[in-house]
Amino acid sequence: MEKAYKLEFTGEKSGSLFVNCCGCSRTEPLHSFGPAQKPHYLIHFILSGKGRFSIRDKEYTLEPGYGFLIPPEELAFYQADERDPWTYVWVGFSGILAESTVKSMGLSLSNPIFKSERGEELYEAVKDMMEHNTYGISNDLRRNGQLHLFLSIISESVPIEKKNESDSADNYVRRAVEFIQGNYCNPIKVTDVADYVCINRSYLYTLFRNGTGMSPQQFLTTFRITKATELLQLTELPIESIALSCGYTDPLVFTKAFKQMKKMSPSVYRKEMQKGETRRNKEYLKQIEDFIGQVNKINS
Repeated sequence: MEKAYKLEFTGEKSGSLFVNCCGCSRTEPLHSFGPAQKPHYLIHFILSGKGRFSIRDKEYTLEPGYGFLIPPEELAFYQADERDPWTYVWVGFSGILAESTVKSMGLSLSNPIFKSERGEELYEAVKDMMEHNTYGISNDLRRNGQLHLFLSIISESVPIEKKNESDSADNYVRRAVEFIQGNYCNPIKVTDVADYVCINRSYLYTLFRNGTGMSPQQFLTTFRITKATELLQLTELPIESIALSCGYTDPLVFTKAFKQMKKMSPSVYRKEMQKGETRRNKEYLKQIEDFIGQVNKINS
């Protein structure tokens, strides 16, 4: 017999990362689940007691402070200890970023176990999800915010050496490019990019040269100027507004960077584009398409 407090959240299921279900259980001796599978990711964290967890012909004996991951559509079995049955919290979640998030945390089928000293915080996160259990955007956002906190705490607990697969050179470059894509409109510098991916600037330079053929500064400038050319072609925004929209607080600095890359000023470039589909126009469009294609390749 299991004394469980659990919630299944219904309604539209879409988005980057969202809660499917959560709960807290105090189990009876030898209480078990499975072998069975779930359609979403499921993470359990043990608050007290002991038990065993099996997946893909591997068995783990677990105690307080440990947790385990069950990926979607994977047969799993877990059972409480006969003498010291466990109490645990769990969260089920899905979303288009669920798989990549779990992978970046260092959890997988080959490494489904983690340990955390912050059990009270994990419990409080699940408790808060359960307390905000009614339909509505406010509670949806609250639960999903707690999900991010729950996963963040677990991620901090997974040893760095278990994250080798995701913390590769390619992954650093991909994360840096994603940061630039999301923040090029702000006055960020290469040091901000390096700080975000948690490596020093010289190492980031090496990775970018190897991965893209550009330095981080060249990539950032190229991305900004590429966005600026799009705005010059597609909008009637003043040059000053386009500069600000692409992360340049000084229009003169923007104009200098633009001329250095395009061999003409932003205003002249706009006039050239307005002349119609000239050969030169097509060449510039091809350059934009090639660069965007390169960025998409890095992110794929």
